[in-house]
Amino acid sequence: MNSLASFRPKSRIGTTSSSSSSFYARLLGSSIDASRTRSPANASDSLAVLSRCSSLVPARTLTGSSLFGFRNGSSASLSNLTGCGGNQGVARRFCSDAAAAERESMEYDVVIVGAGPAGLSAAIRLKQLCGEKGVDLSVCIVEKGAEVGAHIISGNVFEPRALDELLPEWKKEEVISSTHFPVDFMNSLPIDAPISVSVSSDKFWFLKKDRAFSLPSPFDNKNNYVISLSQLVRWLGSKAEEYGVEIYPGFAASEWIDLLSMLLYEAIKLAGRVTLFAEGCRGSLSEKIIKKYNLREKRNAQHQTYALGIKEVWEIDESKHQPGAVIHTLGWPLDQKTYGGSFLYHMSERQVAICLVVALNYKNPYLSPYDEFQKLKHHPAIKPILEDGTVVQYGARTLNEGGIQSIPYPVFPGGAIIGCSAGFLNVPKIKGTHTAMKSGMLAAEAAFGTLLEGSNLDSYWTTLQNSWVWEELHKARNYRPVSENFTAVLFFLHLIMGLFLEWPSVQYNSKSLASIKFSFTWIHSHILISFLPNSYLFRGKSPFTLKHGKPDHEATNVARSHSPIEYPKPDGVLSFDVPTSLHRSNTNHDHDQPAHLKLRDPEIPTKVNLPEYDGPESRYCPARVYEYVPEESGQLKLQINAQNCLHCKACDIKDPKQNIEWTVPEGGGGPGYSVM
Repeated sequence: MNSLASFRPKSRIGTTSSSSSSFYARLLGSSIDASRTRSPANASDSLAVLSRCSSLVPARTLTGSSLFGFRNGSSASLSNLTGCGGNQGVARRFCSDAAAAERESMEYDVVIVGAGPAGLSAAIRLKQLCGEKGVDLSVCIVEKGAEVGAHIISGNVFEPRALDELLPEWKKEEVISSTHFPVDFMNSLPIDAPISVSVSSDKFWFLKKDRAFSLPSPFDNKNNYVISLSQLVRWLGSKAEEYGVEIYPGFAASEWIDLLSMLLYEAIKLAGRVTLFAEGCRGSLSEKIIKKYNLREKRNAQHQTYALGIKEVWEIDESKHQPGAVIHTLGWPLDQKTYGGSFLYHMSERQVAICLVVALNYKNPYLSPYDEFQKLKHHPAIKPILEDGTVVQYGARTLNEGGIQSIPYPVFPGGAIIGCSAGFLNVPKIKGTHTAMKSGMLAAEAAFGTLLEGSNLDSYWTTLQNSWVWEELHKARNYRPVSENFTAVLFFLHLIMGLFLEWPSVQYNSKSLASIKFSFTWIHSHILISFLPNSYLFRGKSPFTLKHGKPDHEATNVARSHSPIEYPKPDGVLSFDVPTSLHRSNTNHDHDQPAHLKLRDPEIPTKVNLPEYDGPESRYCPARVYEYVPEESGQLKLQINAQNCLHCKACDIKDPKQNIEWTVPEGGGGPGYSVM
């Protein structure tokens, strides 16, 4: 089935010059040497190029299964550019007839939406297969960030398993870059991989308010590396370009429509025979495709469950810096009913990453993940590490934690869903980069076979299930749901293990299982439930598979069931207000663009969310996009500060009535991460 998606680019084209110049060469239908052509220097240049392109692109037949269009997001929109057959400089609309529609389009064999680990790995693998088989496929990646890596944020303790398979030479580059050679010779070498800090220690703490208890670490980070994922993605982008992949930053996929019912108007279209969606967690188009084709129902998958990670990168005193040191924590500042934890990773160059991850199935509508993160930094075990340091960057992003139970069938007519858009995070490892990359590689192999060898895209699903990704996620499948079925599992463990161990006493209330009162501490119950059965007893081979509880938005209790939480005011040294943090994220959106955060029913905030939940939007958002402000009448009204948006997607997930729809803003808008 033919499909169409439109892209909303910011007027400033991305920074990847070789791809950009190739893009203009294709548009102009000329034989411009991409290596010698510079992309437009500023917004007016790029608009002029698009104006000329509209009348010069030769007609071509669209044989692909997917069609994408580029839409300009600047104040000088495409509707004001020179039209088909018109004089340059005359403001008029693009022609909407069928001939013009064909003339304003480009065709690729494979289009990939999203330049993250999965999308870039897929592109590289496709080009590798082309080299192996002596054929050529045109591969294009579109990325909504202003540049590759700008929207990438993660831990990250990196497991290089997938990278070893994809680009085994990365280790050789690391060795060469650490050896002393003449400058000219070093400059002639490929850019070395930003993977150099091996994990040197691995600690696991349980935090109480004033103490940290050291526990045996359930993690195995031997041969792993502490990295910045945004830096790794930039490096992967350069590798993809070396293979001949065309990458266009600053272009956001905003629509996906059946061509049978609609043609895109006022756009330059991009057609792909196969389309791979690698948008990351809660990808807007991926979610629409999952619903349209009932991909969860197709394999009887459960709903996805999510968490929100809030992160800072600090630069600390050299005497405190321990490159490769890794710390994970459970407990404080979260209460015993809220699943989550934190980590602190020592990176290179005196930098440390600190993050709090909060599961979005939390019940208390007064909980603020942002303010919980500010509290964390004041813990006596963490505060000394950060003292006298400075914050380099701030950011936030949701992550999918549903595991193998929540992965939808990843293939649809004309394409596939890869990476975190499908949900391959290994929850107990707190790692998803290696699985996302591998999923992209497998999808690339399936796409190659479909285009050139007469096979079917469904082979992606088959090879995925037979891969180490599936084996790994199968072993990890019960970690997340066990926390959602806390009471029932604890009762079960008490009955079974009580036969063999002297178990702490449990007092039962005969009225209902839900009112069980436990006399032992949260540390015993949580650690024993989450880690002991899975890590030490069953080792991922338990004979049963647990189901998830309610969807995250349904888990939120009404406000009258809880008391407001009084958070300490930020001190401006370790803890900060939202505007200060937001500035450090380099977030920017053009103020005159249409709001990309939409209310399905504009009355729900004041008629439901405010009276029943006391306005949780103002607390679950880590960028204060949502706030209730008084009108002249004195009545509170929801105000949406869309320009603050970090693209974390928490609002799309946690809103109690699913009333907020996150859509893509203009391409190039959003955060500008460099070390996250």
